[in-house]
Amino acid sequence: QVQLVESGGRLVQAGGSLRISCAASGRFFSSYDSGWFRQAPGKEREFVAAIMWSGGGTKYADFVKGRFTISRDNAKNTVYLQMNSLKPEDTAVYYCAAGGSVYSITYRPNTWGQGTQVTVSS
Repeated sequence: QVQLVESGGRLVQAGGSLRISCAASGRFFSSYDSGWFRQAPGKEREFVAAIMWSGGGTKYADFVKGRFTISRDNAKNTVYLQMNSLKPEDTAVYYCAAGGSVYSITYRPNTWGQGTQVTVSS
């Protein structure tokens, strides 16, 4: 069973950058595709980015392309989300997820973390 713990969320000014992390426990995390989702107040959870187990393929939501980068370090059992040019509308709780397939039409992971709050001030 894989468990996921996010960290690094904080208050940042618009235009700034932030990297959030997801540390995983479990022997087989490096064999799972992983991703990030977010949920803003009053809105449904939405897909942000995903990465293959090998790090060899990625997928992004259109609204973060060119601004966010997902990466992973399997030796550290950690997935990262580097966020640049942050906007107030990026304010949300960001959730790490694992499982499923990046190359599915809709990425549907089966394991979730508790989330980390990212707040972007204008």
